[in-house]
Amino acid sequence: MDAAQDLTVADRIRDRFESLTRAERQLANAMLENYPVSGMGSITAVAEASDVSTPTAVRMAKKLGFAGFPELQAALRAELEATISSPIAKHDRWAAHAPDTHILNRFAEAVMDNMRQTLQRIDADVFNAVAALLSDRERAVYVAGGRITRSLADYLFTHMQVIRNGVTLIASNASTWPHYVLNMRAGDVLVAFDIRRYEHDILRLADMARAKGAVLVLFTDQWGSPAAKHAEYSFRSRIEAPSAWDSSVVTLFIVEALIAAVETATWQETRERMKTLEEMFDQTKMFRKFT
Repeated sequence: MDAAQDLTVADRIRDRFESLTRAERQLANAMLENYPVSGMGSITAVAEASDVSTPTAVRMAKKLGFAGFPELQAALRAELEATISSPIAKHDRWAAHAPDTHILNRFAEAVMDNMRQTLQRIDADVFNAVAALLSDRERAVYVAGGRITRSLADYLFTHMQVIRNGVTLIASNASTWPHYVLNMRAGDVLVAFDIRRYEHDILRLADMARAKGAVLVLFTDQWGSPAAKHAEYSFRSRIEAPSAWDSSVVTLFIVEALIAAVETATWQETRERMKTLEEMFDQTKMFRKFT
């Protein structure tokens, strides 16, 4: 398979942005601002909304590797369809093309491909910047997830709570979220998880948090949650798998790598907290000991 077929239109824009002309960059930025909807109108409407000519739109599409603007829009429509796919639709799509191999092999191949593609696109500087934010004890950290991604949020919170203080897991009841935002200060960090079938509540939380001056770190998929427009930093993980459900393996990998980075950067303080916590575990006899 051509590697370019694995890329979203947004990926192609970011990869080739430096090669675009000023007018083409203007169009590209406009398309990314409300992606992918901003690129779905007629070529004339898309060009006029960006204050560029229709030939500019055609040239940009070709520079991105498409035969023309209609092919670019077809790719956008396919992405939009993928982002709103129900679990049943996902299962049927995979089942129709499933190779005659064991599910363990099919799933492993999909996950390894997701890992490969995601790692190729992770910016080490972004990763380091997020690790530094989470290590900064002057900043409070809030963590929020959606219906499925809440388990990832809980996992990050549990580990961060051991490493440092000032970490809050935002409750699942979205009606209480304004109470958490009320306590946010400029410079605090909101880590949010939102993958396809994006949730309105996550977008509203991101909007409110940014208005308070919080820094949003977003974990999303290759297409990108609408909340990405509020994010200072985003991790876009590949999530496709031969299942009715999306895979969280790559997202969890990045979360665990961040935990390790923060733990290492703050080891002296973290070690003391761990030591105290272990003493508390001993007092409660929480864990079985063989000696």
